[in-house]
Amino acid sequence: MSAALAPWRAPRSVHDPAKVLTDLAIAVALGGDCAADVAVVRAQPELFGPVASDPTVSRLIATLAGDVDAAIAAIRRARAAARQHIWRRQRPLAGAHGGQVIIDLDATLITAHSDKEQAAPTFKYGYGFHPMLAFVDHGADGSGEALAGLLRPGSAGSNNAADHISVLDAALAQLPDHERAQVLVRTDTGGGSKTSCTTSPTSVCSTASGSTACPRSSKPSTGYRARRGGPPSTATAHHATAPKSPS
Repeated sequence: MSAALAPWRAPRSVHDPAKVLTDLAIAVALGGDCAADVAVVRAQPELFGPVASDPTVSRLIATLAGDVDAAIAAIRRARAAARQHIWRRQRPLAGAHGGQVIIDLDATLITAHSDKEQAAPTFKYGYGFHPMLAFVDHGADGSGEALAGLLRPGSAGSNNAADHISVLDAALAQLPDHERAQVLVRTDTGGGSKTSCTTSPTSVCSTASGSTACPRSSKPSTGYRARRGGPPSTATAHHATAPKSPS
């Protein structure tokens, strides 16, 4: 990571950009929800070493944001290289190297309690973000491993095929070369659009999407004979007049 982010390191800077981003990631893992929460990591120098000040963190974020596409690509390459090295030493999944790898692909809602960039109303009448995420399933004895994510506004759709394909491509690029032979991608119905399914690289992975329905709702409603000149209808509640207010 240090080598990947070297082009964005200011001359005579004290803090390595890779170390600053790592500290930010640790702060998020500890429950932080803003850049200033890196103070939790800074408070334990014996464990985490020197941690950059808030202004230094903010300047680095602004610098990376100024060349965001190249910066994200560099970070992704560094993450993929580190994962390949670690997985070769100790595969986190059951089975031999080159066995099945399961990727879960789904969107999730994140609430924003104040106005932020890309924050928007959600389909559940909330406000915030609707990122698309891809995780490797470590199985019953593990948890999961984040491969890729796409920050999206809260108004983004759950079944956006382009977003599914984009995140899946980024997730597959994160897998070690020797672990791409048997990949199963699991999604809910949001990833079951025709475009998402037919565009998946079938030479590399297979897809599985599904939904559940209770037995009652999976059966069609009983139809009622149509009135003369009117459309067919199903049973509805009886008409009732609301009582008038005492006032």
